[in-house]
Amino acid sequence: MESLVRHRYWWFTLSLIIILPGFYFLLLHPMVTTGQFSLGLRAGIDFSGGTLWEVTFRERSIDELSTADIGQVFIENGFENPQVQLSELTIEDQTLPAALVRTGESLSGTDPNSQSQQIVDALTAEFGQVNRERLESVGATVSQESTRWAVIAVISASLVILTYLTIAFRRAPHPVRYGICAIIAMLHDVFLILGIASILGTFGWMEVDALFLTALLTILSFSVHDTIVVFDRIRENLIERRGGESFDDIVNHSIVQTLPRSINTQLTTMFTLTALLLFGGTTISEFVTILLIGLISGTYSSIFNAAQLLVVWEHREWETWFRRRPIEAAVSSQ
Repeated sequence: MESLVRHRYWWFTLSLIIILPGFYFLLLHPMVTTGQFSLGLRAGIDFSGGTLWEVTFRERSIDELSTADIGQVFIENGFENPQVQLSELTIEDQTLPAALVRTGESLSGTDPNSQSQQIVDALTAEFGQVNRERLESVGATVSQESTRWAVIAVISASLVILTYLTIAFRRAPHPVRYGICAIIAMLHDVFLILGIASILGTFGWMEVDALFLTALLTILSFSVHDTIVVFDRIRENLIERRGGESFDDIVNHSIVQTLPRSINTQLTTMFTLTALLLFGGTTISEFVTILLIGLISGTYSSIFNAAQLLVVWEHREWETWFRRRPIEAAVSSQ
């Protein structure tokens, strides 16, 4: 097989091409549209606070419903600027028109149930029989705590992974490199997922909530697991190194050895996730979609980013970027 390591800068370029559109929607698009710096993620009520309603209409078809009319009912009952999205919901083999309504205000007071019932009664008076299928309410304080702990969870996971890999590869030359390269590859997956979530959120197709955070942390575990498999084979081949075998050859040989295992392992998981995406219903569709994308990204980053970064570090190739010397000349001078 032709050397995969030899084309490492092609793999890095491909990663940048994939990530950059998400970076635009994540960082630059909000600044262009609002003039203020912010993350272009459509936060769910877990992180922004508010109330999420899902109601079904028994006596109206979806063509007879209007988002403006539904929103007006919420406004008249004290919920300003409701965001209404019409859809269809299957309940007991019956497909009913449904509305997903998000309000910035959370339910408060001693009897939140009476507030929600007031909305249901008002909708029933306007549109006929209405059933409340889902109701989630999160206060501002709780949403701030959720955001803080989400950031802490990702940072803590990165530090634990770095520490673990440094200890696990302590007998290999430069063990810290393995941990840092794994973290960089993991960040590749994080930025890709956040970018995709930002793109989908811009068009109103996805919200970042607690389930999204669960998917993100699961993706990190998949990515690091696959990276460890590749790194472990590199370590073993370094120990059994034959005379005249370069570091590039060892890394490439290790990737080729682990490639079938990585692909086969991820394919079995992808088949399961695909089945869930097709038959699992809309409730978990976003969660499964993010897992599928992250699984592919994690496999790619382990093989074409993490291992390749070890070669870049071994030859200190960043020095050639500034001195403008050919990489081949720098490698031959080692």
